[in-house]
Amino acid sequence: MIVGVEDKPLVRVVAPVFALALAAGVGLAFGVAALKRPPDLPVDTNPAPLSGHTLCAAVVVVFPTDAEMQAAVPSFRDDPAARRVFVDPPSISLLAVPGTDLTAWAQDLHARYRTAERVTVIDSDRAAAQLELTAPPPKCPREGEY
Repeated sequence: MIVGVEDKPLVRVVAPVFALALAAGVGLAFGVAALKRPPDLPVDTNPAPLSGHTLCAAVVVVFPTDAEMQAAVPSFRDDPAARRVFVDPPSISLLAVPGTDLTAWAQDLHARYRTAERVTVIDSDRAAAQLELTAPPPKCPREGEY
């Protein structure tokens, strides 16, 4: 017995196969990107002592007195750019959430805290690049401290 096979045009077969392959490729790309993306860094804006921490990418706000620094500390808890807050009288050292422009953030902090004596950006990678050192220091991790 001979069974008749329906003859389908090539376009009706290729189009669904192509769409399925494209969808699988897109899904695979998103899966690989999710695996390669670094995990989010923890945010803890409760003030901690600076001692024992070596910062390589931070903003430091220096106040005239310890009392003025202590008065400013609570405002950093709600700052969306702050990831970690370190205190060392009379200064506050701030690590930023990834993607924060440290220079722009420093300018914003300088405008907000007019009583601050100085607002400084610590960026060891940029400083090393400008100095063109023969043996540059290790690259600053994305956490902002060694």
